[in-house]
Amino acid sequence: MANKMMAVSLKDSYTVMPAEPTFNGRLALSEWDQIGTMTHVPTIYFYRPSHDWIMRGGDILATLRHSLSRVLVNFYPLAGRLCWIEGSRFEIECNAMGVQLIEAESKATLEDFGDFTSSPYLEYLEHLVPSVNYSSPIHELPLMLVQLTKFSCGGVSLSTSISHAVADGQSALHFVHEWARLTRGEPVETAPFLDRKVMPVRDSLIAPTRFDHAEFRHPPLLMGVSSAMEERKKETVTSFLKLTKTQVERLKRIANESRLTKGRPYSRYETIAAHIWRCACKARGHQSEQPTAIGICVDSRSRMRPPLPQAYFGNAIFDVIAAGQSGELVSNPLGSVSSRIREAIQKVTDEFVRSAIDFLKNQPDLSRFQDLHALGRDGGPFYGNPNLGVISWLTPPIYEVDFGWGKEIYMGPGPLDFDGDSLILPGHDGDASVVVALSLQVAHMDAFKNYFYEAIAEPSLS
Repeated sequence: MANKMMAVSLKDSYTVMPAEPTFNGRLALSEWDQIGTMTHVPTIYFYRPSHDWIMRGGDILATLRHSLSRVLVNFYPLAGRLCWIEGSRFEIECNAMGVQLIEAESKATLEDFGDFTSSPYLEYLEHLVPSVNYSSPIHELPLMLVQLTKFSCGGVSLSTSISHAVADGQSALHFVHEWARLTRGEPVETAPFLDRKVMPVRDSLIAPTRFDHAEFRHPPLLMGVSSAMEERKKETVTSFLKLTKTQVERLKRIANESRLTKGRPYSRYETIAAHIWRCACKARGHQSEQPTAIGICVDSRSRMRPPLPQAYFGNAIFDVIAAGQSGELVSNPLGSVSSRIREAIQKVTDEFVRSAIDFLKNQPDLSRFQDLHALGRDGGPFYGNPNLGVISWLTPPIYEVDFGWGKEIYMGPGPLDFDGDSLILPGHDGDASVVVALSLQVAHMDAFKNYFYEAIAEPSLS
């Protein structure tokens, strides 16, 4: 397998521009587009095109190039470039410079990757997603890159990397589904809603902040240190951990047995995120008094008044935090940790979101709220040890993306590069299982796995 891995080659690269003239000018970004992760977010789909499709003369690359140019007419901001403005803010220069489409080949087969959750797939993943050269000026970087990799067995992978400054996960999935529709010969079903004015942008009228927005303060550091620099340098490893339907139900039952208040039961996310948080505290060997925080992403589209259009194309994900001390999180019942996560999520109301936007509009400079580590700037928030972020992909339509040669056999995230990054995904087989994709420091991963599964096997979580 090692020799096959080395046989991956990049054959060609193309710039794909919109098929028709599109808006030419600056597009203002909301304050929400300009904080948090400012780099590209990769996802990847694997396909096994049918023999019939290939025999019909289907050229996957040519088909994708054509449909990509057509879908960019609707999603034209993705063909533009970011540009800096004052206050460490951005705008999109809608100039139709295009997206980058990379053609690659590999001597590996899809069977070599097993179930796509372990070696050698995880070591190989970085070669299957587009590489972004962050040493280039930001106004030269494509906002979207695509890589098509053909395997010796006839299978393919299709990976997209989209700038988080332009689109959140919901918007990126909207784009992928519409691109797939066009590719298989159907019209665009739902055009993106591109008017950023429904999400307030910066102007001269700055209202006072109405809440204490702890989510904008930097998360805790390890006790006894004054910087996260050393933690950023430590080697990380990614693991994909599966929970069966029975294990998920067991976790939910344990969490809800210790629920302190009446009301709806804790959700899968509230339960599993709490379990991840507790296990991370144990695996990292924190002192009892160690402050720790968990970053939680909440889609504000339906929480705004009036609600944002579901097709709003941009960032409408609101980041909130739950916090505590490691000792109390580990010693208290699972349900008490789930309750902290629920309380953080329930804060996200229309008034709270608008207050947060006002807070950001009041800031003369946004750099301290931006994670620009990949760009060589480390002043932003760090959610590695003693913290972590847990993103839910449990409800978005991440599966059943058919470009005309059948639905994917696997879909997943690109490489998780930073300590504390994690995603919760539904199992691909529709069996109510869940997969946790997690990046931790190498020194902590084995202990995390032990705590993660040992606790579920016990009659109660201690």
